[in-house]
Amino acid sequence: MIVFYNDRYIPLEEVAISPFDRGFLFADGVYESIRTYNRRLFKYDEHLTRLKRSLNELKINYKNVEHLEGAIYKLIELNDLHKTQALVYLQITRGKQFPRKHNFSQAEPDPTIFISANKFTSDLKEQKEGIKIILHEDLRWLRCDIKSTSLLPVILANQKAAEARAKEAIFIRDKMVTEGTHTNFFAIKNKQVFTAPLSNLILEGVTRKVVMAICKELVVPVNEEHIKKSELKTYDEFFITSTTKEITPVVQIDEHKIGNGDPGNVTKKLQTALYRITKEYK
Repeated sequence: MIVFYNDRYIPLEEVAISPFDRGFLFADGVYESIRTYNRRLFKYDEHLTRLKRSLNELKINYKNVEHLEGAIYKLIELNDLHKTQALVYLQITRGKQFPRKHNFSQAEPDPTIFISANKFTSDLKEQKEGIKIILHEDLRWLRCDIKSTSLLPVILANQKAAEARAKEAIFIRDKMVTEGTHTNFFAIKNKQVFTAPLSNLILEGVTRKVVMAICKELVVPVNEEHIKKSELKTYDEFFITSTTKEITPVVQIDEHKIGNGDPGNVTKKLQTALYRITKEYK
């Protein structure tokens, strides 16, 4: 595998990250995951806008953001991924700083940038049949709107889901649903869509934004309001969204089966619309 590391295209085995890199020591960095459809990066401008915002919020001074798109497409070519779907991982940390200290100067150090690309295949079985999720207390910090590499609470929650033979953990904060470990969460009642409003407690997902636009196009009412944990059983359908999950139906929450255990009609309608968009994406 060829990766992009600090403005060089090199074999993965040749990457050498300093143990004094603040990303290694403090998870002091940001990231994005971007996929391709029809050889094109899907909603790249939205990902770039979010990346810039994350960098700005953490005061990481990376000056070459506008050159990343070309670097990514060249990386895809070098790994012979231009004829298939690819998933790109992009990470920028504040960089190496010695000696180790908690505070930093915006003038230094130089950020560390790493990009990888690999073949990706959507999980069509999950999208057709739906998945089980679990609920988990939201123990993350209060800036979930920043796509930071500080993900330990996310890792532990997702591991708990895996141990419960579930595919995702959905966070609950103050008895309200926020989002998943790597997804946004949607509920449907009376053919209306509900999802948590944008705030510092959730990430503005790119696929979330696409789904909101689809709902508007299909005249499906969307309510950006908090979903109470105590009222989850009153909803008709659920689904999660993300770059890799696209629109994936939820058919079980903990031990509670949703309806007859099959994906709902509104969810399938939204899936069909998203499939059309991605199939025709150029």
